[in-house]
Amino acid sequence: MNGDTSDGANWAGTYSYRAHEIVSVRSEEELIEIVNAAHRVRALGTRHSFNDVADSPGVLVETGALAGQPLIDEARCRVSVPSGMSYGTLGQFLQERGWALHNLGSLPHISVAGACATGTHGSGATNQSLAAAVCEIEIITGLGHVVRLDEHDPRFFGAVVALGALGIVTSLTLRVEPTFDVRQDVFIAMPWSDLGQLDEIMRCAYSVSLFTRWEGIVDLVWTKSRYVDGDSPLTVPYRDALAATRPMSPTDDDPGNTTDQCGVPGPWNERLPHFRFNRIPSHGEEIQSEYFVAREHGPAALRALERIRDRFAPHLIVSELRYVASDALWLSPAYGRDSLAIHFTWKRHPAEVRRLLAVIEETLQPFDARPHWGKWFAMDASRISVLYGRLPDFEALVREFDPNGKFRNDYLSRVLSIGWPA
Repeated sequence: MNGDTSDGANWAGTYSYRAHEIVSVRSEEELIEIVNAAHRVRALGTRHSFNDVADSPGVLVETGALAGQPLIDEARCRVSVPSGMSYGTLGQFLQERGWALHNLGSLPHISVAGACATGTHGSGATNQSLAAAVCEIEIITGLGHVVRLDEHDPRFFGAVVALGALGIVTSLTLRVEPTFDVRQDVFIAMPWSDLGQLDEIMRCAYSVSLFTRWEGIVDLVWTKSRYVDGDSPLTVPYRDALAATRPMSPTDDDPGNTTDQCGVPGPWNERLPHFRFNRIPSHGEEIQSEYFVAREHGPAALRALERIRDRFAPHLIVSELRYVASDALWLSPAYGRDSLAIHFTWKRHPAEVRRLLAVIEETLQPFDARPHWGKWFAMDASRISVLYGRLPDFEALVREFDPNGKFRNDYLSRVLSIGWPA
C-alpha cells in the first residue's frame, strides 16, 4: 500500500481532491483493512469525473492496481473484471479472445467501476449505458463485509449506478458477445434544420454522435457501423451531409489521437471510442456537463437551447448529442426512458460555466433533464429528488450498506440529501 497526496487532481486538472490521503491497494484483503480502519473513505478510479462525486474528507483508495485478470465464462457469455481496470485494457483482453462488449464510451481510458457508478455511456439508438451490461457486482460495505449481488436480487438495480455510496466495488461481471468489426465515417457541415429528422439521423448507424458549436450547423456527424462479412456500405445520415475525406477531430485539435475514420474497418474496441487508448484523449484542461432528456422531447430541448446559444457559445469548445437506450438501474440518467444526451465540453472558464449551468438547467427544466452524475451541474437535492422515483429505495440501500456513513461525502449531501449519520 502506498500513501500519497501529490498529483491530487482529476485527469483534466479542473478538480483538486480534498482527501487528506490517497492510497493504492493491490488486494481485497488490504482494501477491507483500510475500510475497517477508516472513519471516512471512498474509491478513486481513473479520475475522469469533473466534480467531487469520488472525493472524501478522509482517505481515497485507488483501485487500479487490484490484483486479478478478467475471467471469461464462455458458456454464459460473461466476463468478470477487477473494478479498477480500464475499458481500454478490458477491450484488448476480450478482442484477443474473440469477445466484445455491446458499446464503449468516448474515452477507453475510464475505469469499469467508475463509469458504471456514474451512468456513463456511449451512443446508439438501441445501446444502453455501460452500466446496463453489468449482471453481477461485488462490494465491500461500510461494515467491511463482502456482498455479491446479481439480477435476481432486487437490490442489484440500485447498486450498479450508486455513486460510490454503498461501498467500494471490487469486481463486476459484464455481458459479452462475439467480437465484431466496425467502420467509422464522419460527415461534415450538416444544416441545423436537418435535426428536424433527429430520430432518423441517430438511427442511421449502430452508434451515432453529433458534434455542434450551435452556429447553425452540425459540424460533425460521427457514425460507427457494424462491418459484416466484408459488406460495408456507406450510409449517409441525411441528405445534406457530406462525407469527410480526411480524419477529423471533434474539438478541432490534431486528429492523431482519434480512432481510425474514413470507412477503414477495425475491431470494435478500436472504433467505438472516439479516442485512441494509447494517446492522450480529448482536449484537456476542460470542464464537462451533460443532461439527459426523454428522446421524444429531444428536438424541443435542442430548440430551447438554440434560443440561448449566444449566452453559452463563447465558453464552449463543442457539444455532443448521443442517444442512450432505457435501462432499469435506479439512478441511471437513462432510467425508464430512451434518452437524448446533450453534452457540453467547456473551456476552462469555471466562474462563467457555473453561472451558465443554472441558465441551461432552467431552460431544460420543462423536459425533466437529468444531469450526468460525474460532470458539472447546478441542481441540488430538491430538484433531483423529483427526477428519480426510486430515490427513497436507494436511500434505504445506503443505510443498509453503510450505516455508519463511511462512504458519505459532501456530494451525496448536496445532491441527494444523504448526509452524515447523527
